[in-house]
Amino acid sequence: MTATMKRLEGQYDRLPSLMADLVRRRVAVIATPGATVPALAAKAATATIPIVFGVGEDPVRQGLVASLARPGGNATGINILLVEVGAKRLGLLHDLVPKAFRIAVLVNPANAPITEATLRYIPEAARALGLQIEVLNASTSREIEAAFATLVRDRADALFVATDVRRSYGRLPSS
Repeated sequence: MTATMKRLEGQYDRLPSLMADLVRRRVAVIATPGATVPALAAKAATATIPIVFGVGEDPVRQGLVASLARPGGNATGINILLVEVGAKRLGLLHDLVPKAFRIAVLVNPANAPITEATLRYIPEAARALGLQIEVLNASTSREIEAAFATLVRDRADALFVATDVRRSYGRLPSS
């Protein structure tokens, strides 16, 4: 699956056809480490081939399994607790820089699943800590430079960099 994800290069619209191809080939297992969207595409493609996922959000809420205690079906895996850990990371940033009030949040919009999850939990976590956030989007080197220029211009007190597991696929060896 990792070689398949590498070929996707962020084009999640291609997932259904890629999963259908894996099902046609009758692979023994489909592994989707670190991403909910491919796991959901695999689940939609097959009810018989085992699916092993690694996701950042609650797999029950995402519809991957019936429950954590009894997943049922053909999917099982782990939750890396993106939401919970992300909120804790923001809390740790606040503990490290207690006078910081304006927090810039850097996200990669090319990684839509992670960015959407981040933008769901960060505002709530920030409100709970009494922080103000400004979201900065960047997917390329040029956009990162522009985001840092905005960070300086707007005088943010601290920077929170969102998780971006999508980039790790580009460094995996081909199989």
